[in-house]
Amino acid sequence: MTTPFHARLAAAVLLPLAFAAVPVLAAGTDSGASTAPAAQSGYPEAKAAVDAGRYPEALKLLAAVIKAEPRNADALNLMGYSNRKMNRMAEAARYYDAALKADPKHLGALEYQGEMFVETGDYTSARANLNRLAALCGKCAEYNDLHAALMAAGQG
Repeated sequence: MTTPFHARLAAAVLLPLAFAAVPVLAAGTDSGASTAPAAQSGYPEAKAAVDAGRYPEALKLLAAVIKAEPRNADALNLMGYSNRKMNRMAEAARYYDAALKADPKHLGALEYQGEMFVETGDYTSARANLNRLAALCGKCAEYNDLHAALMAAGQG
């Protein structure tokens, strides 16, 4: 039998737990692995800067995250993405490689690195990333985005 007291007690215990998971899920961009950054690392602010297209700001914020968490695949991936968007392909390549070294199954890094390959005309490597994505996640969003980039380049 559930009394009003038990119902309030259950709500008091379970409700905060439900909300506690939300920032972790929102902050863990692209990997879904245990490399998701801690909220206090500055990652959420860096991701917001990336999402807003403020890449120089994002690079500074991400550098601080990576200094604290050198194997944070999500931050390394966004560092590669920001550099790529600033047309700094050598730096982008270095960070994508680091992200994939930290997490070889990082879907976002495989997609973004593949898009960099498309942008630089390395279609063989882009297709290799597409094949890795297919093996890891089937026709997931990352696969679809990289496939669309290849198609747009006439390489589908």
